[in-house]
Amino acid sequence: MTIWEAVAVCAAGIGAGGINTVVGSGTLLTFPVLLAVGLPPVTANVSNSLGLVPGSISGAIGYRRELRGQGRRVLRLGLVALLGGLAGAILLLTLPSSAFDTIVPVLIALALVLVVLQPRLAAAVRRRRERDSSGGHPHGGVPLQGGILFASAYGGYFGAAQGVIYLALMGLLIPDDLQRINAVKNVLGAVVNGTAAVFFLFVADFDWTAVVLIALGSAAGGQLGARVGRKLAPGVLRGVIVVVGLAAIVQLLLR
Repeated sequence: MTIWEAVAVCAAGIGAGGINTVVGSGTLLTFPVLLAVGLPPVTANVSNSLGLVPGSISGAIGYRRELRGQGRRVLRLGLVALLGGLAGAILLLTLPSSAFDTIVPVLIALALVLVVLQPRLAAAVRRRRERDSSGGHPHGGVPLQGGILFASAYGGYFGAAQGVIYLALMGLLIPDDLQRINAVKNVLGAVVNGTAAVFFLFVADFDWTAVVLIALGSAAGGQLGARVGRKLAPGVLRGVIVVVGLAAIVQLLLR
């Protein structure tokens, strides 16, 4: 890797760390850069997963204020994310890359629709619960756990726009502020990336130069993303999510 290639990888890591903290989809920055500098697809994917772990942790730390009082929620959903991330990592080494190529853009598009309609859908769900004299499950219940399991399996496999799917699911099924939900999303991303990375350590080959460069960049980007993201109003944050998600769909379709 030349010095300029190293700079490009580190810069992509900074951007990915920031985007992952605010929304998700940072993999769409780092993965193409790793391919461009000559890494094979699987090596690029596993190196990217490990390199983004510090960025996810950094983003979660940046959102620590919004995480207060959510310990039980994080524990419940984190355990589900761990299982899903492990399943996705196993699938990466057993399934052809084309297995997800068709369904992933559809999943992201559906997630974006949920994000846009989330205020109205959440209000409708809340009214129905009030009519049924039920406050709903504070942690989303079984439907959310099933969705998180599926999204985490996808995250362990590849992860582009995984955060968008998390935000859509939790925004609909958890009666809470979007910024607090975003904080949980960052923890789940760290769990999935960390789980997949640990699994890959035993069964896959890494490019350790790429891992270190992305790790340094994503850790810095995570802090920057937290500073920016937590200041965004819910409507603006939804707008950012939609823009990033649409960019993800376009890039995936053009691959």
